[in-house]
Amino acid sequence: MDLTVCKTYKNLVSSFALSAALIAPAATMAGEVTLKSADGTVNLVGEFIEFTDNNYVIRTGLGDLRISASRVSCAGADCPSFGTAEADINIAGSDAIGTGVMPLLMSGYGASLGAEATQTATGVDGQFITEMVGDEGFGDPMGSYLVSSTSSGDAFRTLLDRTSQIGMSARRITPDEARALRADGAGNMVSTNSEHIIAVDSLVVITHPNNPVKSISLEQLRGIYNGSITNWSEVGGENAAITLVDRAVDSGTREVFMNGVYGDQAPAPQADTIVVSDNNQMAAQVNADETAIGFVGYAFQRGASALSLVNDCGLTMIPDAFSARTEEYALQRLMYLYTRDDTADEATMDFIHYAESSAADEVIAKAGFIDLGIDRREQALDGDRARALLNPNVDAYEGGFMREMLSQMVDYDRLSTTFRFRTGSQKLDQRGVLNLERLADFLEAQPEGTKILFVGFTDDVGAFDSNRSLSQSRAEQVRAELQNVAGDRLTNIEMATAGYGEIAPSACNTSENERQINRRVEVWIEAANG
Repeated sequence: MDLTVCKTYKNLVSSFALSAALIAPAATMAGEVTLKSADGTVNLVGEFIEFTDNNYVIRTGLGDLRISASRVSCAGADCPSFGTAEADINIAGSDAIGTGVMPLLMSGYGASLGAEATQTATGVDGQFITEMVGDEGFGDPMGSYLVSSTSSGDAFRTLLDRTSQIGMSARRITPDEARALRADGAGNMVSTNSEHIIAVDSLVVITHPNNPVKSISLEQLRGIYNGSITNWSEVGGENAAITLVDRAVDSGTREVFMNGVYGDQAPAPQADTIVVSDNNQMAAQVNADETAIGFVGYAFQRGASALSLVNDCGLTMIPDAFSARTEEYALQRLMYLYTRDDTADEATMDFIHYAESSAADEVIAKAGFIDLGIDRREQALDGDRARALLNPNVDAYEGGFMREMLSQMVDYDRLSTTFRFRTGSQKLDQRGVLNLERLADFLEAQPEGTKILFVGFTDDVGAFDSNRSLSQSRAEQVRAELQNVAGDRLTNIEMATAGYGEIAPSACNTSENERQINRRVEVWIEAANG
């Protein structure tokens, strides 16, 4: 039979045993089946031979292959069928999380417990069950977890009908969904008890490595994807027609991309656009065509050139993990787990606490997403921010504060940890509450006498002096909350605050989303050569 491999793969054989909750399929069957992995890296066609020890065995032109059922799903009339799986904890929702993160996250969680985590396919597309056994498989059962990967909307539907204990969503819960769950007794779904951020997924605009264009404005990007810009020479490149690569209109990845570029006015794909089905195909298409442009998830660049984006007020956004962690990159989404406050038991919350902790960072990064760890970056005096602070066209009063900020930047690097606030509020958002504990852990490991500066900023709504006072008080609030969380763990750290109001914005101030980005407290740490 034919064999198609989208990527060289290694060691797909597994020793996992089939769960007792499932019904074993017949020992042998004849017929053609297709085995596909969720990320598109494996696509095999062959004659189905048997299903044994949680492995599909198929016959191909290269011989018999054994493929772990935890890595692929089976399509075709001759695929084995299974009974209904049952588990102690049901997890349902986003396929981006369920197939992209959960297999590794479950394995990491098992390792953190000193347990053997056995993952078994159920026969249902996008579904697998993990069973934990203590003492690395020699102890007692510690629970089972059924992961069903469909859509983000199903996260909230299954929480509402109580068929899942954890909902996976690649978007934030909508007000209607939150109200429905609250009315059902689930509690406040956007509180820290119910809403849990585990990762960031950024989309990167990519071109062929030989393309001389290395940055592009959002205005130019809008023109390319609506068909008004058709030649690379119009955006500073060679005189060559642009080959546009896009995703299908029902793609969640395309929705994130279009919302970031167009808001709610996304155009339909152009008639001559090449439409691909996944990130891997997108990267392959762009890498094969020097005139192509496309967009992929952060982990799928595969040697393509990643473009920096320039927003509508001239600020450059670099497509890297630091910008994603500060939430100052335009094309990104947060990955959430949701729980009901009225039914979440100890076992459910123990997994949640692991998933949002630093212990899970390594497996989240391995899965291709951006974890919530803390990065450190030099604040270069030849960068966009420093140049903006040297703007000679501002009045002398505001210019004085800009120069003061610039003089402080010389002595400090910036940490990726950034705290944000609602309009007119000093209350941290959910991400900020999570950041406090991570920042405390990070600073506890720093040398004695390390200097930290909490620097507050606002949007441009309101009077300049009022905004400056508000930014100062927010910086002081973050310092106080950190000290409250850390207790006596940070006595070796010197902390100070500053507030600069609306100067040095990280985004434009033309929409509420952009103003939300600007309402922030940054964390600066004394530079290594300071």
